[in-house]
Amino acid sequence: MKRVLVSGGAGFLGSHLCDRLLLEGNYVLCMDNFFSGNKQNIEKQLENRNFELIQEDVRKPLTLQVDEIYNLACPASPQLYQKYPIETFTTSILGAMNLLELAKVNRSKILQASTSEVYGNPEIHPQPESYFGNVNPIGPRACYDEGKRGAETLFFDYFRMHEVPIKVMRIFNTYGPRMSAKDGRVVSSLIQQALKGEDLSILGDGYQTRSFCYVEDTIEAMIRLMKTPKNITGPINIGNSNECSIRELAHLILELTQSKSKLIFLPSSPDDPKQRKPELLRAKKELNWEPRISLKEGLQKTIAYFEASLNPSETL
Repeated sequence: MKRVLVSGGAGFLGSHLCDRLLLEGNYVLCMDNFFSGNKQNIEKQLENRNFELIQEDVRKPLTLQVDEIYNLACPASPQLYQKYPIETFTTSILGAMNLLELAKVNRSKILQASTSEVYGNPEIHPQPESYFGNVNPIGPRACYDEGKRGAETLFFDYFRMHEVPIKVMRIFNTYGPRMSAKDGRVVSSLIQQALKGEDLSILGDGYQTRSFCYVEDTIEAMIRLMKTPKNITGPINIGNSNECSIRELAHLILELTQSKSKLIFLPSSPDDPKQRKPELLRAKKELNWEPRISLKEGLQKTIAYFEASLNPSETL
């Protein structure tokens, strides 16, 4: 039985990863300080004898015996990380360094959950892993974008200097059940507005595009990347090659919820990327992976989750 540490394990992605690792017969150490994680996400696992909750801040040095490490610790909500930029940046940088030191001591594999935001507002489309990005280092999103870029730098420096077996995965717009109701991300926000009969708020003109990947597909890619040989370090893009505008997303949510809400358009946020689509050649070649769940199917599952979490009197 492997001892696997998941930092940020009570978050949206982290809790799904913990579930999958337990199903595969691992002993899971879930570390979270609940800055953005939610204890309800892991509530059903607290009685599992192969699950251990460590309530700790990843910015503090760690002493643990582990075989594998997944680093998912960092606020991913634009509202949250722009409200707490210093905490976000230091979580990415100090958290990565502490976990890399732990991996060095244990000689354990370590995976960094990076992000498509390292590409910024891209000038190349779709985005290959070889693209260096177009990021504003002093803008309101920089705490997250540059924090993740800095974490990648540390990962590859520890690989080169200390031969730590690293895996770097760049995640594109994952969505699904357990997204926070208050995180301000587009899928969760639009679904809740539709279910409550509120107008759907679109930032900008709505023609900006994203490539949405259902959480189950993202977790599958994460597991596969960790199982690859040491010479496969990444970075590897993980997402969906089906590009979708925010307008298209909103209309699909209206259709699936049977909501009569209307779209309203608000000022766009600074440095908001105009296009987002991963090149997936590396994921297909090295992981034999591509997403299976369509946007419509994934949204249906996500809508069902938010319907169940809302007060019945508030739903349409």
